[in-house]
This record gives sequence, C-alpha cells and structure tokens, in this order.
Amino acid sequence: MSLFHKTLASLGLGGARVDTVLETEVLLPGQSLPVRIDVKGGKVAQAVDNIHLYLCCRYEDEVPVSRGDSEHRMEKVQQTYTLAQWSLPEAFTLRAGEQRQFECRFELPVNTPITIGDSGVWLETHLEIPLALDPKDKDPLTIRPDPLLDAVFTALEQAGFRLLQVECEATDGFALPFVQVFEFVPVSGPYHGRWRELELITQVDGDHLTLWFAIDRRQRGVSGMLARLLGGGELKRQLAIPLTIDPMDIGEQVLAYLAQVDDP
Repeated sequence: MSLFHKTLASLGLGGARVDTVLETEVLLPGQSLPVRIDVKGGKVAQAVDNIHLYLCCRYEDEVPVSRGDSEHRMEKVQQTYTLAQWSLPEAFTLRAGEQRQFECRFELPVNTPITIGDSGVWLETHLEIPLALDPKDKDPLTIRPDPLLDAVFTALEQAGFRLLQVECEATDGFALPFVQVFEFVPVSGPYHGRWRELELITQVDGDHLTLWFAIDRRQRGVSGMLARLLGGGELKRQLAIPLTIDPMDIGEQVLAYLAQVDDP
C-alpha cells in the first residue's frame, strides 16, 4: 500500500474504525454494562496496541476569568470527568478491511449520575494506534434511579414536591469532584406555601445510602447552597439509610425525617 494511504491513515483518514454496540442504553448505577466492540480495518494495515473505554459525565464548576483588567470574575463552565475507565490489553495487527469483534462487560460505579436535566453520561471507546490519531466512538447512556432512590423521589412527589432542576455541581469533600443536586419545589401538600425549595444530594457509601438536605423557608432561594455547605463541612441535615432496607419503607423514613426538621 502506498505511503500516501499510510499517511492518510495516520491522520485518521481511511484508517481503522471502531463502533461500540450497547446491548441496552438504559441502566442503573452499579449495574453491569455489556458491550460489543466492532473494529474494522481501513485501507492499510495498522497495529492496535489497546482498546480503551471511558465512562464520562459533565459537571458544572466556577472558575476565575479575567476580562482584561485586574478584576477576576467567577464564571460557570462545563467540565468533563471520567467516572471509570477500562482497557482490553490485547495488541493485534488489523489488516486492511479486516473486521474484528470483542465482547466485554463492565460494572458502572454506584454513584454514576442520574441522567435527568443537564446531567449527561456517555461511553467513549478509543483504539490506541501508535503514531496515528486514535479512532473513537461515543455512545450516550441513560441512567435511571435505582429502586431505593426511585422510592425517595416517589415519596417526595406524593408529599407534593415537584422536581424542578438537576445539576452536577463541583464541590469538595467527596471521592468525586462534584455532587448531583436534585432541586424540588412544593406545589401542594403540607409544605406548600411554607417551604420555597428543597435541595437533595444522595451518595452511596459502603452499605448505606446517605441523603443530605437543604431547606429554604425564607423565600430567598437556596440554589447551589447545598453543594457549598457540603464543601465547607457545614451541612448537618443528613440521613443514612442501610442499602438493605425495603424500597417500600424508605419513603416513609424520608418523609418522617422531613417532618422532624420542619420545626425551625
């Protein structure tokens, strides 16, 4: 094959291609993700050192930005974070036009964000080819709440709360550089007209599901307050629930806890 085609392949033109096929695009945190990786050779033979997979998500951070003067302002930016990564350490030579297929299975982290609102989770697959642009594939995933978290959301909805916004916000003090914040507003029920907002963070830690709450009673907004309080270690309203609890019971515990902290 001509040097011209080899040069094009090194630039990603006419080179190997990769396509990851998901058996299911809807998953739960901690669930197994089965995938099939299809690799097809280009116009020239290429050495593949490895196949890498990255489970990625987005979160929002505030960074200082200079406007050309001495004053620095904080600006919100979207950051990408790799939740997990896996490799298939199988070096091989991919002949021109050759097709190969790999089947594998990976476990999602238990604190993979739920894909509601602006929260996005996707799987990237990269072929590691020396001296060439790595062929890539990107597949979005839909992550739904597990039975316990789903029961918490259902209990809040039955108590008159409506999910208004979901964001992954940067914070300190956690294994990840961010937390996922669920913002609820009471539209009916016992808290309507008394609370303005309820913010919730959930985190699986060992054998417990921990819930953190921030409540705005003063009609002035708590947006982002929960993440800031967590970063400063100042948030006291938290509830730890064993993962062995029946989903039928967790909603009652959450509502009983909210009734307890409702007394200012």
